[in-house]
Amino acid sequence: MYSAKLLDHFSNPRNVGEVTDASLKIAVENPVCGDQLRVSVRIENGQISEARFLARGCTSAIACGSALTGWLTGKNLKALHGLVAAEVEAEVGGLNPESKHAAVLCADVVKQLEAAWKKS
Repeated sequence: MYSAKLLDHFSNPRNVGEVTDASLKIAVENPVCGDQLRVSVRIENGQISEARFLARGCTSAIACGSALTGWLTGKNLKALHGLVAAEVEAEVGGLNPESKHAAVLCADVVKQLEAAWKKS
């Protein structure tokens, strides 16, 4: 049903919480299922030095939030452009069709991070 990578991220989520003195905070919600994902990041010299998440939702939403923050940490902001849900899905070893919305939440976070950074 769930991949070993997904279950590991769910059972042992990485980077849970909020970044102290975050440069940006993004919150997204799936209006259909109610899953919520909040991500905060610290940006130093155009690079994400720390990323943390808080999630309220299904197993997949929590696992994808964990995987996303690991993926974000160390990335140059220019590298964020074009991240798609399929890449997040690959980070957790795949998702069932009914769980793909969790990867879409993460892709939405990245789009909003990119847009917010451009405005600042």
